[in-house]
Amino acid sequence: MALAISMEAIDARARELGIDLDSVDIDSITLPPGEDFDIVSDDEDLLQNEDIPELEMGFANIIVVDNLPVVPPEKYEKLENVIRKIYSQIGVIKEGGLWMPTHPETNKTYGYCFIEYNTPQEAEVAREKTNGYKLDKAHIFAVNMFDDFEKYMKVPDEWAPAEIKPYTPGENLLKWLTDDKARDQFVIRAGTFTEVYWNDARRAMPELVYQKQYWTDSYIQWSPLGTNLATVHRQGAQVWGGDDKFVRLMRFAHPQVKLIDFSPGEKYLITYSSQEPSNPRDTHRVVLNIFDVRTGKVMRDFKGSADEFTTGGSMGVSGVSWPVFRWGGGKDDKYFARLGKNVISVYETETFSLLDKKSLKVENVVDFSWSPTDPIISLFVPELGGGNQPARVSLFQIPGKEEIRQKNLFSVSDCKMYWQNNGEYLAVQVDRYTKTKKSIYTGFELFRIKERDIPIEVFELENKNDKIIAFAWEPKGHRFAVIHGDGPKPDISFYAMRADKNNVSVSRVVKLTTLKGKQANALFWSPAGRFIVLAGLKGFNGQLEFFNVDDLETMATGEHFMATDIMWDPTGRFLATAVTSVHEMENGFVIWSFNGKQIYKISKDHFYQFQWRPRPPSLLTPEKEEDIAKNLKKYSKKYEQEDQDVYNQVDEEERKRRTRLQEEWESWVAKWKQMHEEERSYRMELRGGEDSDKEEETEFKEIEAEELVDVTEETVAFDLDQD
Repeated sequence: MALAISMEAIDARARELGIDLDSVDIDSITLPPGEDFDIVSDDEDLLQNEDIPELEMGFANIIVVDNLPVVPPEKYEKLENVIRKIYSQIGVIKEGGLWMPTHPETNKTYGYCFIEYNTPQEAEVAREKTNGYKLDKAHIFAVNMFDDFEKYMKVPDEWAPAEIKPYTPGENLLKWLTDDKARDQFVIRAGTFTEVYWNDARRAMPELVYQKQYWTDSYIQWSPLGTNLATVHRQGAQVWGGDDKFVRLMRFAHPQVKLIDFSPGEKYLITYSSQEPSNPRDTHRVVLNIFDVRTGKVMRDFKGSADEFTTGGSMGVSGVSWPVFRWGGGKDDKYFARLGKNVISVYETETFSLLDKKSLKVENVVDFSWSPTDPIISLFVPELGGGNQPARVSLFQIPGKEEIRQKNLFSVSDCKMYWQNNGEYLAVQVDRYTKTKKSIYTGFELFRIKERDIPIEVFELENKNDKIIAFAWEPKGHRFAVIHGDGPKPDISFYAMRADKNNVSVSRVVKLTTLKGKQANALFWSPAGRFIVLAGLKGFNGQLEFFNVDDLETMATGEHFMATDIMWDPTGRFLATAVTSVHEMENGFVIWSFNGKQIYKISKDHFYQFQWRPRPPSLLTPEKEEDIAKNLKKYSKKYEQEDQDVYNQVDEEERKRRTRLQEEWESWVAKWKQMHEEERSYRMELRGGEDSDKEEETEFKEIEAEELVDVTEETVAFDLDQD
């Protein structure tokens, strides 16, 4: 994106500076090496890197169809009509866009033709669907993109061994994890700038790591483990990372890309684009590419109409569900799946083909989700036949596709599935009709995934007619929270999946407490568990309550007016609340401690995004983490001393700052006193030799004056009579 400056503005500025533009030799002006004055060219990367694939060569919408019949002039029109009929079903052929060259002497065709579509996407679909098309026994189409010919023509005729390049060490992509202050990073996008910061809570301010203008054309996204930062551009996506500054690690060519999605283990990146059809009656054409993040190679692509990708999930763009493909649990990135009509198509990444070469057939399936940690799929099938066939939730084990658990449900209106982060529990929220079907009540089916035979417990609120506003599992724990109620101030209840009986843990849901009448409609558990923020967004204008679930007490309350987003850092030590450009005012973010203390607030105009940088899982065993928690006081002494040193340093810096300001003030006063003294003779001259400074030395004395305030009535009356 370049800065737009009109010639009128340039002429006006030149007149102010007294410059005659007609006398300036523009060709003689050169910029300093490497200086672009922050005016970034759209083609900068392409000009500097000859290896980058050419994304738009001008012929991307043209295909070449080979192995056509060779016909004389009298059959030319008939063959042309046949070809036009076949290829016009796929997309709109441009006027004059079908050309079959002929021999200049015999006037017979050469056996191939060129077809030009309105869009490259239509050409790609035509190549994919008609390559190998059998016109008759002797003529099987061979279809290629016109651009491919130039690529293949560059292949040398003689083989040459590959050049062995000297080894150069790569970027340390985990350097940020070695910060000696154990700080976390976050990225923000405001205006035209994207900025990465350290969250320096000790100094109560962010510390800038990296800043770049026009870094992305739409949005930014961290990879799930925090290794890479992805940016999205018209030509495709890019990932960045490194030691002290962000360097480009890989490009992924995908013109007009709109959405991206990483696999949990960061091995793959899915990119998505859609193209408006030439015919308004048709649906958008969709292209999805799956890239290997390390090599940039396209492992698999999917193309088709938007109708083929609209089943299930939340809407992305053009009505398409996003993410289209959902990755299997864990960081192995072994499986991914998509929902289709009456099927769930599961793919494996070894060959990027369908698992067992066939989809999992489930009649009328409407939704599914993966366990976060295991290759287990949960799916929901609604009632069929007017209620004669009950709804059901089923669990399927992958890769065997065997059903390991099923629960039939009756009178179901809607169903939502919530997996606990460790994959230990699955909560199925079931909205059911009453017998009269005039109202709906809600209950939960709680699956204990890790226990033998996966037992299911039916759970209902004390008032089962309460509306469920929000549900959330405790990460790394066994508790969950529910916001429920119909009034403007709902209740919040906490439950545990285990109960202690005679010092023995029993698998049974037990209620912990209920908080009455809270201004909250969203729940945000700390990633480490134990603490939760009860948030009132939208209509509640950013009310915050920091709650300790271990002690069942409120630690603090706060408010971030008009807050739109709430995000815990990956360690659970800090919380960020933000007001994005959804609102025109109050844009910016606030950083809080886990117990509700506001640490600092930053205002940013046109504030679009805030994202904490994720951290990879800890290398410590659960036993070691538990041991550290028990002996925290032993470890905390070191960090308490470090904190005290930082506070002392901050105090010293503040003292130095104040001393510097005082010295600057005294210097400024001395400067003006000296100037005043130097101009004394000039002032005397203006006053005719009179020393004006003596006026400033005038002495003031206090003089007491007596005042008559009491007059007798007789005197007053006499005076009046005389008048």
